[in-house]
Amino acid sequence: MINLNMYGWNDKLNQLKQESTYSALAHGRVSVVHRTCYEVVSETGLFQCELTGSMMYGKSEFELPCTGDWVIFQPFDDHKGIIVDMLPRERTLYRKKSGTVADKQAIASYVDKAFIVQSLDDNFNVRRAERFMVQILEENIHAVLVLNKADMGFDRQRVEEQIEHVARQIPVFFTSIYQPETILRLRESIAEGETVVFVGSSGVGKSSLVNAVCEKAVLLTSDISVSTGKGRHTSTRREMVLMDGSGVLIDTPGVREFGLAIDNTDSLAEVLDISDYARSCRFKDCEHTGEPGCAVLEAVNSGALDRKVYDSYLKLRREAWHFSTSEHEKRKRDKSFSKLIEEVKKRKANF
Repeated sequence: MINLNMYGWNDKLNQLKQESTYSALAHGRVSVVHRTCYEVVSETGLFQCELTGSMMYGKSEFELPCTGDWVIFQPFDDHKGIIVDMLPRERTLYRKKSGTVADKQAIASYVDKAFIVQSLDDNFNVRRAERFMVQILEENIHAVLVLNKADMGFDRQRVEEQIEHVARQIPVFFTSIYQPETILRLRESIAEGETVVFVGSSGVGKSSLVNAVCEKAVLLTSDISVSTGKGRHTSTRREMVLMDGSGVLIDTPGVREFGLAIDNTDSLAEVLDISDYARSCRFKDCEHTGEPGCAVLEAVNSGALDRKVYDSYLKLRREAWHFSTSEHEKRKRDKSFSKLIEEVKKRKANF
């Protein structure tokens, strides 16, 4: 028997299951998502599951099960099953789906902490870390910045100056797989039963870091690339791993683009540590772009607020506004289409 409490199962989830029509069936947590198949960890082992037709065709793509979701399924022979229901999501990490305006993609759900992995080489980009941090905190997930490959030569003072505003918001770890004490500190920050997700761009050493934290080879890694001098990232799917005596870890494929998928733009000022200035603006609805008495602009001009942070705030706000507006219009269209379908059904019923 598998103790699902180690995977995060608790009384609240059990109560949610009792409210389902299928409460008498088995439950489990999605550990790996394939194209049309889901690996589900249950009390009686690992099951390969598919979706019912009503779930597959009755939900939007981002509503389909993702890694970390808790599902109810009907088991049958050879550890196979059919997923018939999904418990309501909490603390789900989303991103804007590439190539779309308002569609979003679920990366992992029931996440307690998200480790934003950046490498201390040419890949280091504080703007990218801000982007991840905004999305993570929006979902009430604890964010942690992990600066990896600390064994490489880098200007620590310069890096700390660049991330100063980030470090005031979230914990920061400097790590290297060749410096065991740095890995130990990271491992000790993960509590038993806690779900953590590792996110970051390709080439930051995420898979090697995950293996070091787990103290065993749980994910494949590639050799160092001759042309770039960096490890080639090999994760191609989101995969859940149970850590010995600790929590649940989810690794994600490296991403080239991480678009914001948030509706609330008001939180940006707080996340990027400019809210104290914003509260001192003359007008409550100040947009910090040219209004008289704008304390944010005054802070930028005086050097109290880093202009690069301010520019990043404006860029992320525009992106969030664009997603929010597009999402609102999309919902209106979907609602109108659903209303039209209902009217057609009523007409057919009257004939």
